[in-house]
Amino acid sequence: MALIENLNLWSPSKLQRNLALNSPPKLFNFKPSATHSIRKTLHTCRCSLVNEQQQQQASFTDQEKQLIDALIGIQGRGKSASPQQLNDVERAVQVLEGQDGEGDPTSSDLIEGLWQLMFTTRPGTASPIQRTFVGVDFFSVFQEVYLRTNDPRVSNIVKFSDWIGELKVEAAASIKDGKRILFQFDRAAFSFKFLPFKVPYPVPFRLLGDEAKGWLDTTYLSHSGNLRISRGNKGTTFVLQKKTDPRQKLLAAISTGTGVEEAIDEFISLSKSVAKDEPVLLEGEWQMIWSSQVETDSWLENAGNGLMGSQIVKNEQMKFLVNILPGIRFSMIGKFVKSGTKTYDVTMDNAALIGGPFGYPLEMETKINMELLYNDDKIRISKGYNNILFVHLRASDGSK
Repeated sequence: MALIENLNLWSPSKLQRNLALNSPPKLFNFKPSATHSIRKTLHTCRCSLVNEQQQQQASFTDQEKQLIDALIGIQGRGKSASPQQLNDVERAVQVLEGQDGEGDPTSSDLIEGLWQLMFTTRPGTASPIQRTFVGVDFFSVFQEVYLRTNDPRVSNIVKFSDWIGELKVEAAASIKDGKRILFQFDRAAFSFKFLPFKVPYPVPFRLLGDEAKGWLDTTYLSHSGNLRISRGNKGTTFVLQKKTDPRQKLLAAISTGTGVEEAIDEFISLSKSVAKDEPVLLEGEWQMIWSSQVETDSWLENAGNGLMGSQIVKNEQMKFLVNILPGIRFSMIGKFVKSGTKTYDVTMDNAALIGGPFGYPLEMETKINMELLYNDDKIRISKGYNNILFVHLRASDGSK
């Protein structure tokens, strides 16, 4: 997080594991007589959510969308980014930093509020706290900025979950110029849902001296107030958003493993309301990141049904590709034909185990009716084998 890089302090790795393993208690016991009212409320909430997402989708400029597209698929807010992904993000960041955003971001009301951290670079000076929390998708990381009060503050918040609580690290802040915020950490605490009091974070800020101080430059603040790029005093770049792209919300649900099918339903409802054309099966390499069915005990069955690895679509052919062991891959090739406005008949019948230049053929055949529910140049949602829902991310465009 933007200020966490200055805290070279205690790393609560045991806490991280314990929080990740906890599950929410069962809190609700609805009465049958309330069913109609509940359904009406859920319908109203869902409509409100779709309207909100439609507004969010329209709140980014083309250059800002290029940065958001570059962020799609990056795990751990940059921790697991490939060199190509890092280059794409840095290029999009530099484009925006050269654009006319808010001229004096620290003087703008748009900088105020709660920002979610979407991406950060990883300098060698990153603190144990940053390494522990920021790179874990299960946790949400925020920055809270309030400069127009009698007690100006910038706070970093690690939200473990809605039912566990959060860690909040606060800093007294001041404005140096139109872009720079000076800060000094002075307090921090855990707020757990199961405790009626806060648990102090065990750091003696007053004894840290310059280690508790730093600065943060805002190099781009969008006119909509939804996107911010900042660079810290230790050379770290941060991308933060107030409103997230609907695809980012779906990927966040997949990362945490909670409410994925509900997130897919909402996302598809939104896409139908804004889509101009029917989805098309795009060429490229597509990595499966989620399916509605868990894998069976047979890896061969999983691989043959597309429940593992990646799919490569090119020249009206489809290939399932799974890395089994180092140097050993499962490959299955077939053809697809368009059978409806958004459906395809897929026949996979050429399977083999491949090790280096050698291949061992396997007698297998799989016939699939694939329905495209959503497809753009980054993400694909489909129904495949046995009506299983799949979410794929595009790893390459297949041009090589």
